[in-house]
Amino acid sequence: MDKKTQTEIEAAAFRRLVSHFQEHTDVQNIDLMVLAGFCRNCLAKWYTAAAIEQGIEMDYEQAREVIYGMPYKDWKSKYQTEATAETQAAYDRKQQSTNLP
Repeated sequence: MDKKTQTEIEAAAFRRLVSHFQEHTDVQNIDLMVLAGFCRNCLAKWYTAAAIEQGIEMDYEQAREVIYGMPYKDWKSKYQTEATAETQAAYDRKQQSTNLP
């Protein structure tokens, strides 16, 4: 496979991932962090870094709007729920296990 085709396939897969996250607003970022070790905000940070590497001015909030499909504050007020004690504990355990030296 040539590099151009590979990039097009990767871009299509990325767009599908973003669309999937936008469609599944019931899945909370903390759940993603516990299960996968990354969330929508991580993806936005990676998007921002990739844009900057390409010489494109972009800030984190602009990238979050791309990933969330709306301004983050709107998504948060519409879809974000309070984490359960169990989910928070699982997140804390995950953070401790990945932050060890």
